[in-house]
Amino acid sequence: MTGIDPTNLRIATTLNGKLVQEGNTNQMSLSIPFLISWVSQVMTLEPGDVLATGSPSGSCPMKSGDVVSVEVENIGKLCNYVI
Repeated sequence: MTGIDPTNLRIATTLNGKLVQEGNTNQMSLSIPFLISWVSQVMTLEPGDVLATGSPSGSCPMKSGDVVSVEVENIGKLCNYVI
């Protein structure tokens, strides 16, 4: 995907449809370009790869059967079921 500014994207996490975390990439301590550069020095990144970078405050307990969704503005949403 091109034309997206990775330095200013909203990130939101929902748990069973309820907003539990919200932040922006402009709040990250390390920039997205730096992280991609650093990781790509030790491994090949392929389309579809996900870099887990941590999360904004607001984490909460999850239990089996819960659905967790993380959405990054202009990129998409990743949904996972807790088992």
